[in-house]
Amino acid sequence: MGCEKKYIQMGEGSVRVIDHAAISDAVRALFIEANYRLPPAVCHLISEAKSRERDPVARGVLDTLEENIAAADELDVPICQDTGMAVLFCEIGRGVYIDAVLEDAVNEGVRRAYVEGSLRKSIVRDPLYDRTNTEDNTPAALRVFFSRDPKLDGSIRLTAAPKGFGSENMSTIKMFTPSATERDIIQFVVDSVLHAGANPCPPIVVGVGIGANFEGVALLAKAALLRDTPAEDARYRQLEEKLLCAINETGIGPQGFGGDTTALAVRVNSAPTHIAGLPVAVNINCHVSRHKSVIL
Repeated sequence: MGCEKKYIQMGEGSVRVIDHAAISDAVRALFIEANYRLPPAVCHLISEAKSRERDPVARGVLDTLEENIAAADELDVPICQDTGMAVLFCEIGRGVYIDAVLEDAVNEGVRRAYVEGSLRKSIVRDPLYDRTNTEDNTPAALRVFFSRDPKLDGSIRLTAAPKGFGSENMSTIKMFTPSATERDIIQFVVDSVLHAGANPCPPIVVGVGIGANFEGVALLAKAALLRDTPAEDARYRQLEEKLLCAINETGIGPQGFGGDTTALAVRVNSAPTHIAGLPVAVNINCHVSRHKSVIL
C-alpha cells in the first residue's frame, strides 16, 4: 500500500506532502485486515504452543483456536466478536507534511473500517455520564511519535492495533521504588496474570513496560504488544524468558482450563526514568493479538 509522492518547497529544502485521504484509506484497510487476519507470527506461536502442550484438554482448546483463526480467514469475517477500541500508532519520519489534521484523517478511516467492514462498534461518548454508543467506533486512541529512523524519512508508518477490553480490563500498573528487584517485578507481573485468570481469554500475550513515568510506562507496555520478536537487549530478552516461564507455571492454561500454555509470549519495553522511581505496567492481550502496519 502506498500513495503518490508530492513535495513542497520549505526554506532551502523540500518536504513530502502526505494527503489526508491516503491516510484515511490506509487506516480503513489496516483495521479491517487486523480484525480479520491474525499476524503470521502469532499464529506460529499458537502452533508451537500446541506442539509443546502436555494437557489433552489444553491441546484441544488450542486446536479450536487455530480452527477459528482459519475459519475467519476463509470466510472473511472478524476473528473475534470484540473488534476492539481502535488504537493507532503513527510514526512520522523527517521531512513530512500532512495536509490536514491527522486525528481527523485517522477517525475518518476508523469510521469507514468499522461501518463498511461490519466490525462491532464499542465506543461510548462519555465514560461516566453519557454512555451512548458513537456508532462508528470513533474516536480512535491515536499515539504519535517522531522517528529518527532514516528509513522513514519522507514517510509515516501506521500501525493499527484493535484492542478488546476483556484483556484491557486486566491491565495493571505499579510505581515501584528503585529498591525493587527483578524478582519483585516478575512477581508483580505474575500476580497480575493470576488476578486476570481466564478473563482475558488465555493463552495471552503480555506487554510489560518498565521505566518512563506514570503515563509513559503504560504506553511502553501497550507498544510492547506490537513487537513480534524478543527484545534486542540481552538483559530484557532474558527477563522476557523468565516471565514467560513463570507465567506458564501458574497452570491457568488455554481459556482457563489448565495446562502449560497460559501465555504465548512476553514482550518488555524499557525507557529511562527518574532516580526516585521504577514504574512497571502490564498490558495483557488475549491470543488474538492483532496488529497490522503500513508505510506511506
